[in-house]
Amino acid sequence: MTTYDVTARNRILRKSQRAHYDADEVYAIVDAALVCHVGYEIDGQPYAMPTLIARDGDTLLLHGASKSRTLLHAGAGNPICVTVTHTDGIVLARSAFNHSINYRSAMIYGTGRLVADPDEKLNALIRFTEKLLPGRWDDTRPMTAQELKATGVVAVEIDGASAKVRTGMPIDEPEDVGLPYWGGIIPVRQRLGDPVADSHVPADMPVPAYLLDYVARSRGE
Repeated sequence: MTTYDVTARNRILRKSQRAHYDADEVYAIVDAALVCHVGYEIDGQPYAMPTLIARDGDTLLLHGASKSRTLLHAGAGNPICVTVTHTDGIVLARSAFNHSINYRSAMIYGTGRLVADPDEKLNALIRFTEKLLPGRWDDTRPMTAQELKATGVVAVEIDGASAKVRTGMPIDEPEDVGLPYWGGIIPVRQRLGDPVADSHVPADMPVPAYLLDYVARSRGE
């Protein structure tokens, strides 16, 4: 298992007991996310751009329009910071000060490389599509050359990362635990709904089995 070196850049200072520096923890948070935020700076102006994210081993993959500012800047080899956050629960303490959130977050550092090779780009786009919905790539028409040209992919080699995770019940002050206020957790879960067909789907066309299976698995059915 890879463990990232702890440096001034990725060291978690506040609540350091929640810090994780092993790649497996970081990758699990990344793999569970569809969207990340890419942080970077151009001419003194900071930006934080949401975009799709996928992973190929130790490399992050970012996706967007080929002319997007984010991909052009990241793909030129500039340093970026990619963040992912999952909210797992609202933590209610006896004081507003001690309220919190149960979460899983990752902060990843690296420099980008614009993916120019058509085969490598196509493989990355397959990864994005299959992460979004397993089985979907083979159930769509092939991309055209123009669509491939209009789509940008940046590969980010990870050279530092950290994860921060909070779980568990509220941490009340000892003198507060006997007060007559409710304390505990409200779990937060992302749930997929039933597929809804658009107006172009024939009335007698069933929902593909892989879609139904994916939704059912996400619900634990």
